[in-house]
Parts: sequence; C-alpha cells; structure tokens
Amino acid sequence: MNPAGDGGSWLTDYPLADIDLSIRLSELTRMRVAFDATGQPQHLIVSLTGDELFQCPMIVMQEVGRLFFNDDDAARLRTYLLKGGFLWVDDFWGSYAWDSWAAQIAKVFPPGEYQIVDLPVESPIFHTMFDLRRVPQIPGIGYWRGSAGGTSERGADSAQVHARGIADRTGRLMVLMTHNTDVSDSWEREGEDPAYFYRFSVEGYQVAMNVMIYAMTH
Repeated sequence: MNPAGDGGSWLTDYPLADIDLSIRLSELTRMRVAFDATGQPQHLIVSLTGDELFQCPMIVMQEVGRLFFNDDDAARLRTYLLKGGFLWVDDFWGSYAWDSWAAQIAKVFPPGEYQIVDLPVESPIFHTMFDLRRVPQIPGIGYWRGSAGGTSERGADSAQVHARGIADRTGRLMVLMTHNTDVSDSWEREGEDPAYFYRFSVEGYQVAMNVMIYAMTH
C-alpha cells in the first residue's frame, strides 16, 4: 500500500486536461486534431494490451506512483516504445512515488540496458517550438490555493523538479518523466482562476507543445 497522500489514479486530470490540450494544440500548431459532431476533441483511453496502442504516436500516464505493470503490460509497452512510440509520465511527487515508478519502468527497460538520465537544457525536447530552460514546478490548483501559493506538494521531498528520460540506441527520447510537477493540471484548470492561468498555464502549454512536436517528429 502506498503512503497517504502518495497520489490518485490514472483518472487524475481526465478528461478536461485531454480536451483542453487538444484544443490548444489545434490553435497553437498546424497539427490536425479530430473533433466530434459536438465540437469536442476525440481523445482516447488506451490500454497497453489493446491494438489501438500502436496507432498512437504518443501516450500519457498520470499518478504513476500507484502504477503496476504485469508481464504483458511491460512487454507491450517495450515493443510500442522501441517501434517509435513515446510515453510522457507526469504528476507524481516525492521519493516514494519515484521509487515505485522506477521499479515498474525497470520491467520495461532494465537499468543496465536503458538508463534513466536527467535531460540537459540542450535537449531537443526543450527547443522544438519554445526555447525553454526548465520544466516549471506546477502544483495542482487545490494545493496551490490551500497552501497560499505553494508549489511543492510534498514539501522538502518534492522541492526539485526533475525532467528525466530514457532514449533508444539512436538517442531518440522514448520516455519523458516530469517528476515533482503537475504540468497537466495547468491545462485542466486553465479556466478556473486567472491568477493560476497566468502563473502556470502559459508555461504548462509551452512544455506541452514542445513535447507533442518532439513526439510527432522523432
């Protein structure tokens, strides 16, 4: 069992983050986004063992501090990523959640075979559309309000944001891990509070556009 406050389920930030990101992607880039008859983006829940996985150029996982890969999950994710897929892992906080995630992704890519590295500022993922020097620390809006403007949801244990990755043999980034930040909340909650929007959503969308473009072009 994870300690109290370690995180929620994959439903965190769903579906509004998916909807808002898709709309902004269609506004800020020339990427084609599918909309349904009501004008809503056609986002998709993907199972690692479903055939639709291999139709997706990228996937996103949330709250991975409580995630568990069985053998089939790990094998399918490895195949997907080595075939050219891309995974972005976001919104997990503190050392316990990191250690839990590291143990699960090691089933996919053993550390002796594919290392997790801290991404340098020169990494192409920081420069595809916007020139960024960091991934900002973005708190969930509830924490931000309740802490009178705080950003580190686990106190000293999550004070530093980590942007880490796993690359394939050619150097293409396959897995992006934004740890100790909740970039996706900056999309989901963009319309709830103007102060939150200007403080966090602008940078959150800059990060997202860079990641999306990198994933679609590498």
